[in-house]
Amino acid sequence: MVLAATLLLLATIAISSRWRAEPVQPGSPAAAAEPLEEPSVSGTTRPSEPAEPSEPAEETLAEGVLQLAGKVPSKGSGDFTFSSERGPVAGSKGTLRRFKVAVEKGSGEDVADFTERVRAVLEDERSWAGSGKFRLQLVAGSDKADFTIYLATRVTAGRMCERGGTDIRIGGVPFTSCRTSGKAIINLDRWRKSSTPYLAAKAGLAEYRQYVINHEVGHELGHRHEGCPEAGGPAPVMVQQTLTLRGCTPYSWPRRNDKNLAGPRL
Repeated sequence: MVLAATLLLLATIAISSRWRAEPVQPGSPAAAAEPLEEPSVSGTTRPSEPAEPSEPAEETLAEGVLQLAGKVPSKGSGDFTFSSERGPVAGSKGTLRRFKVAVEKGSGEDVADFTERVRAVLEDERSWAGSGKFRLQLVAGSDKADFTIYLATRVTAGRMCERGGTDIRIGGVPFTSCRTSGKAIINLDRWRKSSTPYLAAKAGLAEYRQYVINHEVGHELGHRHEGCPEAGGPAPVMVQQTLTLRGCTPYSWPRRNDKNLAGPRL
């Protein structure tokens, strides 16, 4: 009886030792039940780690898209949703200018998407922050800022621009975008449909959007309209490219080949 119990105990120990020594095979039920690493939780930040600024969104418009299909809302609510996002300082030196981003309610546009597209432009080295004269930083709607970039329907854009002393109407319809003191106002019609010079040149809508942001922010930074410095060459961003290229070709950035691109002042 004692001998049998002893043999049973030795067999149990041997089996147990063999089980612990055998590796767990990937894909087996044991492997599935064994967590290999701590799972990440999307959308949260651990308390011990500082929040990292989000990266600018890549332009998702397919290459060659000249304008978006569909009817553009002509009028929104007149109220705006402000982005709550904050970004890093773009540029290494120069005057720091902080800006907010806002989208009109009823425009059918998403404030997060518009904000990322604005960031993708203004944080680019080809934009104003690359000149060494300005640094730019996105701040939240609740923060203090030097200016705000608005995306507004044509009716609202027309009213905002008119209050600031600029008439953006062509044929009685608010057509262009504008800058008034502390406000860069992007017309939703142009944001979705581009402009005649860009369409004629088959320049993409993504390129036009880069231009219109840089142009209106350029006004806020003190730049006036310019002419074409060389026929057939790239147009400086302060040319009124929404209306005419003045003999140049479409170009959407203030800088080219690491140099500022400018034309004669008008």
